[in-house]
Amino acid sequence: MQLALQCLKASDISSFHVDLSDARILSSLLREQGLTASQHEAIAQALSNKDISAMRSTGASLSTPLREALVALVQLYGGLDVLDRAEAIFKDWPEVLLALSQLRWLATHVHGHHVSIDLADLRGAAYYSGPRFAVFVPEASDALVRGGRYDEVGALFGRKRPAAGFSLDIKALVSLIQRPVPQAAIRAPWGEDAGLHQAISQLRQQGHTVVCMLPGHDSEVDEFHCDRELVLLKGQWILQPLAST
Repeated sequence: MQLALQCLKASDISSFHVDLSDARILSSLLREQGLTASQHEAIAQALSNKDISAMRSTGASLSTPLREALVALVQLYGGLDVLDRAEAIFKDWPEVLLALSQLRWLATHVHGHHVSIDLADLRGAAYYSGPRFAVFVPEASDALVRGGRYDEVGALFGRKRPAAGFSLDIKALVSLIQRPVPQAAIRAPWGEDAGLHQAISQLRQQGHTVVCMLPGHDSEVDEFHCDRELVLLKGQWILQPLAST
């Protein structure tokens, strides 16, 4: 989560909030309840839509404690006070209490940005097995980043072990950041001269775009709007303005 936030800050995205949830909460409530596949699907749909009426209808055939817990879960989203409410509601589910405690700890590691809680959030990949997070920015309708724990995925490859990660929508990110003014490029000849390679490397390390003119492709270099070129003078590769500029 900290790495994801650092990526956004490095991209000059400063206005965002972090939403926390945990995949273990719903799975703990439904474990060993003997529910059918259609019941699981109806519960997930009601949670995704935050539809209290649908959840009450779906829970009509369930035990009273489970029905009340699921109806409450639909409404457990908002600020950090949601965790206090949830701890009181789920006091008889130890695994849920553990998840809530870990979410509270995780929230303390988000510094300088708003944190929200959505315990009914089922969006994103279905393989998450623990704490989850999503990062939202005002300019985007969906999460820019989603991530969390997914300890079970490696079992398919014989390496079941703890894992965590995130996905970042690069296209959405690019649409949000201010694009720099394109910099004119430097044209360089193609060759095996060690001094030429060193000069090109140094220029690129300094942030310049250097375009090598491959044999037979001289016309393509114009696409980069070159205004300077590397030329060999008295045994040294130096920069000079293009003759046409």
